[in-house]
Parts: sequence; C-alpha cells; structure tokens
Amino acid sequence: MGIQLSASDYVHLHNHTHHSLLDGLSKVDELVSIVKSMGMNACAITDHGTMSGAIEFYKAAKKADVTPIIGIEAYIAARSRHDRDPAKDKARYHLILLAMNETGYQNLMMLSSKANLEGMYYKPRIDHELLEQYNEGIIALSACASGEVGESLRIDNYEEAKRVASWYKSVFKDRYYLELQDHGHPDHAHAWDVQVKINGYLEKLSQELDIPCVVTSDGHYLDHDDQDAHEILLCVGTGAYLSDEKRMSLKDFELHVTDPKDIIARWNDTNPEAVANTRKIAERCSLDIELGKILIPKYPTPNGESEKEYLDQLVYQGMAVRYHDIIPEDATLLSNQQIRDMLSDAERDRLDMEFDVLDRMGYNGYFLIVQDFINWGKSQGIIFGPGRGSAAGSIIAYALNITDLDPLKYDLLFERFLNPDRISMPDIDIDIQDTRRNEVIQYCAEKYGSERVANIVTFGKMAARAAVRDVARVLQVPYAEADRLSKLIPPPVQGRQLPIAVSVKEDVDLKKEYDSNPTAKEVFDYAIRLEGTIRSHGVHAAGVVIAPDDIVKYAPLEMAQKGVVATQYPMGPVEELGLLKMDFLGLSNLTIINNALRIIKKVYGNDITLSEIPLEDEKTFELFQRGDTTGVFQLESAGMKRYLRELKPTVFDDIIAMVALYRPGPMQFIDSFIKRKHGEEEITYLHEGMESSLSSTYGILVYQEQFMQISKEWCGFTGGQADTLRKAVGKKQIDLMRKVKVDFVRGAVEHGGASEKVAETFWEQH
Repeated sequence: MGIQLSASDYVHLHNHTHHSLLDGLSKVDELVSIVKSMGMNACAITDHGTMSGAIEFYKAAKKADVTPIIGIEAYIAARSRHDRDPAKDKARYHLILLAMNETGYQNLMMLSSKANLEGMYYKPRIDHELLEQYNEGIIALSACASGEVGESLRIDNYEEAKRVASWYKSVFKDRYYLELQDHGHPDHAHAWDVQVKINGYLEKLSQELDIPCVVTSDGHYLDHDDQDAHEILLCVGTGAYLSDEKRMSLKDFELHVTDPKDIIARWNDTNPEAVANTRKIAERCSLDIELGKILIPKYPTPNGESEKEYLDQLVYQGMAVRYHDIIPEDATLLSNQQIRDMLSDAERDRLDMEFDVLDRMGYNGYFLIVQDFINWGKSQGIIFGPGRGSAAGSIIAYALNITDLDPLKYDLLFERFLNPDRISMPDIDIDIQDTRRNEVIQYCAEKYGSERVANIVTFGKMAARAAVRDVARVLQVPYAEADRLSKLIPPPVQGRQLPIAVSVKEDVDLKKEYDSNPTAKEVFDYAIRLEGTIRSHGVHAAGVVIAPDDIVKYAPLEMAQKGVVATQYPMGPVEELGLLKMDFLGLSNLTIINNALRIIKKVYGNDITLSEIPLEDEKTFELFQRGDTTGVFQLESAGMKRYLRELKPTVFDDIIAMVALYRPGPMQFIDSFIKRKHGEEEITYLHEGMESSLSSTYGILVYQEQFMQISKEWCGFTGGQADTLRKAVGKKQIDLMRKVKVDFVRGAVEHGGASEKVAETFWEQH
C-alpha cells in the first residue's frame, strides 16, 4: 500500500506555455489559475529553448500564492554546440533544467543565452561542456522519450542509458532525477507503449545507480478538451493540413496539465516516492527575482568628477547658450555661478526644481547617457527629431540639446515627464533618421560594452483574423470561404480588437454565421482557442537596453531574425526589472528632411540649420492652410488635411493644438475649436479660474498639461498630484479616478472658489 498523498503533494515540473512557439497552447495566467484550482501550491514553467515567459509567470504565480519554479526544456547537442554537420547534428536531446535559487537562475539565463547565441542550429542548443560549467543551483530531470537517456532506452540500449545517467549524476550530484512520464503508466487510459517501456527501464536504473525518480505529465495545454486545438496549432507550426497522414502529431498522447488526484490514483501503489519527490524538488526551489530596481549604468565622466557635478556643468553651459545667446565655446569659460546670475527667476526656479527631482531619484547618469549619444549623433550629421512626448517638458533636456523645445515658452510641465511623487524610469522618445539608427546603437555598444547593449524582443501574437485564416487553412476550407469568414470578424475599434469569443455573441452577422454554418462554427471555435498565442519572435521597433553590467545577469538573450542580439524578455518585464530602456525610433520623415537639406546645399549652396528655421514663416502657413502637407509628420492623413483647410492656421500654436485634438476622444471638439478661432462661436469658460489655462486654445481643453495646470491653479494640487490625476484620467483607471475626484472637487470649491456643481460639471465633461 502506498503512502497517503494529497493534491498539494504533487507539483507539475514539466510545462509548456505558448512561449514554446507553436507547440505550447497554455497562456501563463491560465496555467497558474488551473494549478491553483486543483489544489497544488507550486508549479514550474519549462518552455522549449527559451525563458521568455519567466517574469510573466513569476509575477502571476506570486500573485496567486503559488511557488514559481523557473525552468527550461533545453536542447542538448548531439556532439558539441559548435558542431553543425547535417548528417550528425540534426539530432538533439531534451533536458529539463530548474532553477533552485539566485545562482541557478543566473546560470539558467547564461545557458539559455549561450544556446541561442552560440549553439543555434535549427534549435538553440547547449552541450555537456556548458552543463559542467553552469550547473550550480540547477536541478536536472532526464526529460521525455526524446531525452538523452530516453532515446537510448527507446532502442533498448540500456548500457548507453546507464552511462549517460551516470555522467549526469556525476555533474549534478543529488540534483539529478529520472523523469517518469505519466502517460507511461500501464494504468493510464492512453498509455504509450514506448513510454511504458522507458519507464520500466528508468525504475531499474534508479535502483542500480541510486538516482531518485519523479513523475511529470509534460503539459502542452491545460485541459484534455484542448487536444484538438493543440493539433491545429502544431499544423500551423509545421505548415501541414490536419488531414495529412504523415504530419507531426501528438494526438496519441495526453499532454494536458493533469489533475494531481488522477496522478496519485495511478502512482500511489506502484511508485509513490516518485510523486512525493515532485514536492521535495519544489521545496528545494526558492527564488526571489527583485523587480522595480533602478539599473542605470554609470556614466564615465571625463575628469573623474561625480555625475552630478558633470551634469550641472553641462546644463549651466547649455542654459547660457539656449537662453542668453552665448556661443558654446564662450559658455565653457564661465563658471556655474556666473551663468546662474544671468538667469531669470523663472529659469532659475525651473532649473532648481528639476535638479532636485533628478538628484533625489538618482537620474543624473541617465541624462548624461542620453545627451552623450544625441550630441555625438548630431556631431556626425545624423538628424534627430526636436523632441516628442513628455521629455519636452524638461528644461534640463532642452539645455543639453536632447530636445529643441523651450518648455517655458510652451508651458510644458516637468511633472508629466517625472512625477516627484512616484519613482518610475524616465522615458525619452528619441526620433532618429531611419537610415542611421544603427550607428547610434553601435556607438552605445562601443561606449558601454557590447555585452551591455541589446535590442528587445517583441512577440507576434495570433490576431483574430489571422487565427481564423490559419485554422481555415489547416482544415482545408477553400480560400474564398476562409477569406469571407475572416472578414466577418469586426475590425478593431480605436486599436482594440474584441476577442472572437465576444464577437460571436455580440456581432449580428458573425453570430448568425456561427449558429447556422457548422464549418464556420468549427473554424471559429478553434480560432478562439488559438487567438492571442505567440507565433513569432521579432525585434521591438524602438526599444534598446543599456545595462550597468552584462545583460545576461538580468535577462537571457536570443538572436533575432535580423541578426541582432535581443533580450528574451519583452518590453514589460525589461522595464519591471528596472533596466534602462531607450526608445530609438527610426523615422523616415527625418531621412526625407536630411535628403532635402542635401539637395538644397547641392543646388543652392545653402547650409541650413534646422533649429534656426523660424516658426512664423508665412509661406509655410499658406501651405498648411491649403492642406499641402504630404510628407509632414503627423499631418499627412486625408482627415487632418481637411481640418487644416478649415482651420487656416496662422500661428504655430494652432498646429500644436490640431495634432493634440486629432485622436479618438478630443476629436469631438475640433469643430468648436475651428469656429472659436474664426469668431463664429463665443469663447466661454466654465469658471473664470480656468481662463489663464485655456485662453491659448479658445477656452477648449486640448492638452493634458492644461488639465494639470487647472488642477494646480484652481484646485491647489501639487505637481505630483496633478500628474497622478492626468495618468488616472488618461489611462481610465476608474478606482484611482474616483479617489482623485473627491480631492479635485474639494480643491475647486475651497481653493478656486467654484461651486460644487461647476466642479462636478467640469469633471464629468472631461
């Protein structure tokens, strides 16, 4: 009779999520919730050759109070990871590796990175040499029938299997386990004879070599009902039809996340220790990944001064150039104090406030890094954008040439860029002419070390229409019919795609088709399961990481299709770890400008400096009034051209307002804005306390800055509170909005002298 086991005594140690591309179907959060619902309190994630889901899984598991075990199903090269002979090296073996602690996690990232960067041959491979080097803190399981031990046992080569298992035991010591797969238990409803044979041999090996056994169920999907959807996914991955006889199939195996009660019922009489060992392994694993750190590299200052001293010097010199027309060479001869004495009160106050926030948050080095590569790029004749997004609200960014916009002139608020009440990484969008973006990245790699600079992965997920097309192809639905079905999916609204599961209930045409056409129902049902799964890895269009040490200490790496090194973690986890992410966006408009400057120089002999072009040039306004704006960034669409012709802009502020209004939400105010400009509608204010904030836009709230300004002037908010309000409203965070509304209304009444009704009305309108 076996020992008494309960659900929490079993832990799934071998699970694939959809990060195992086109092989795993489980989404990370669904995996965690099913494990929790079955009464287990720990779980591992072991995707094929990648750790890309690790941080997402770690967070989801911690939130659900499930112990996360970070692992990987590695590919072991037949010989060495450097060998690439098609006759000998197409074969590879599986091996499960689980991180026990911080050291193990570090080694796992190193192994996964080396597999991708050094061992890639069809799949990312590691070898015995790397395992000897980086095994500390890692538990190894012998894996499935495709493992090194399993492959020998499959062909009855017991002696070779024994030799291999002995080698693993010599390397991993008491951290090596033989993996008995559940579908190899004779009592399993879908027992696979090959695995039954392998399991028998493994139990014998366990006795002879004194290596403990462990039971896994190799989960590729959550529920037995997902088996057919998983077959469709495999067909998408291999380009096969479901009806193909010879296609890759796992139909004969049960590969769902099995209920521990079923596993215990089967194994309790034959090998209860193998079940209990799963829990023992889980108890050996304890990993804390610290999120929310600030991992900014140290900037190498020229004379060994502190980052703060060097930053102050550069900023003061920049202020002299920007605000007091002193040429750069002369500015370097002045002391900080001499320049400070020249500044107006407004310039000095703004500077002191920004310096204080930067110093408190520890971002002096960040600004030095950004100004360094931008000023290097500009010195090489690379065209950069004048600044976009919240960074334009910083006078320090303006003084350092990071942006070309004077925040004092345009009433731009620094708190929108860095909220002093909330530590968050600064984010500067850097627009670079697209033909020379790589030069800037290369400069950073040379300056900080190529091991510290990498691109960021982005996942191509199966969108609604693509899922329908993929499923239809696998099921051999005729192309015209597949096309018709995919077009029944409603298009995205404001960039948001409704899930197919919602559309088949709510969209009249789609529901009718779903209810009346069996083929359509089958296609849509499978597409619902596949929608949102990851089907490819690419490179993020802009994101680049610059780390304070080798990136592999913080995130594993892979080789992206374009031959550039990228992190395996996508943008979200990279930011959550606290790594410095730069947005280098290649813009074709800047290349067009660069070409125009080249042509002007060639034809007319004129050298034009972009920053010196006046913003009140009449001929340019005439172009805009006619809507001749093809090639002008953000003013090219047909709708925008129509509004420009109606608005007839006469000042630069009109164009700024138009760009801000032309997006979902504020668009409803465009007509009113145009009428008020031309005196066809009266300019009114809900309360006189708003006039100073709204007069430049004819009484219409156009910018988030105005909203922040009103909350500061009218409601007595601090800059930090005003930014929190902006974020809550901008991102529609309902709970936070409710909380802030009370303070907003109270402030408007007590500080701004408004009635509660007026304050409530303003809130409701915006």
